[in-house]
Amino acid sequence: MQNDKPFLIVLVGPTAVGKTEFSIELAKKVNGEIISGDSMQVYKQMDIGTAKITQDEMSGIPHHMIDILEPDENFSAYEFKNRAQRLIKEITARGHVPIIAGGTGLYIQSLIYNYDFEDETISEQKSLEIEAKLSELDQLSNEELHQYLASFDEVSAQDIHPNNRKRVRRAIQYYLKTKKLLSSRKKVQQFTENYDTLLLGIEMSRDILYQRINKRVDIMLERGLVSEVQQLVDNGYETSQSMQAIGYKEIVPVIKQELSLDEATEKLKQHSRNYAKRQMTWFKNKLDVLWLDREKMSLSLMLEEVSVQIQKRRT
Repeated sequence: MQNDKPFLIVLVGPTAVGKTEFSIELAKKVNGEIISGDSMQVYKQMDIGTAKITQDEMSGIPHHMIDILEPDENFSAYEFKNRAQRLIKEITARGHVPIIAGGTGLYIQSLIYNYDFEDETISEQKSLEIEAKLSELDQLSNEELHQYLASFDEVSAQDIHPNNRKRVRRAIQYYLKTKKLLSSRKKVQQFTENYDTLLLGIEMSRDILYQRINKRVDIMLERGLVSEVQQLVDNGYETSQSMQAIGYKEIVPVIKQELSLDEATEKLKQHSRNYAKRQMTWFKNKLDVLWLDREKMSLSLMLEEVSVQIQKRRT
């Protein structure tokens, strides 16, 4: 393989596009093991809303980074990168091919490029202090919040529009956690590849993808999504970071009798479609992906294309 770097296959694509099915067939063909690149499948007790792969669906293929955390534990791209790097070494040492399959773009980027992440882990006391400060800042108008950011990070303030409150707040939060400027971090990032990476993506027309997303939501509800969310709420996880994910935050108001199931279902479908659109925009702008069109190619043709790409690396 190129430059004696570990060979790694990465499979990306929007939610509901068929990554799980293809990753299994791919792993069978190349003697691979799958590392989940999904930010939600790390959580136990959250199976239906994350469309988590079942033991039967795994078809005997080893899977990693699934069911490793409790729902009230936090997870980040930084933590994903560290765990995935260790797994890649272990899988490669066994003579198998690591396959990263997932739709969380920043996780993928953090792993296959030398993305300069700082460890933002802080003590519980410090976290409470920061949250208190952010709650105080949340009372400010967009313009006032933007001016606060500019008071210590003028470069980021120039780069972020005052009305993009989420990004402004994130830049402030980053500074409060690390005492470093977000603008400085951007300057030192080096996108040097760590692996001989075959970066694949599955795509399809928006209309077909949206139909698949809507159907997936219906199936989740049939399989007991409401009961799953009810159990998580009963177990005290309602305010956890994981419960802010699509598939869970829409159902909590149903549990609390603040929203009808029909209304929540429409919200869930809409949020899922919007998320898929953002995923595709991110992947196409940030990563150099070889795209496979699921509507034009059968699974066997897609596997043949992967074989061709692997063979090119060996010659």
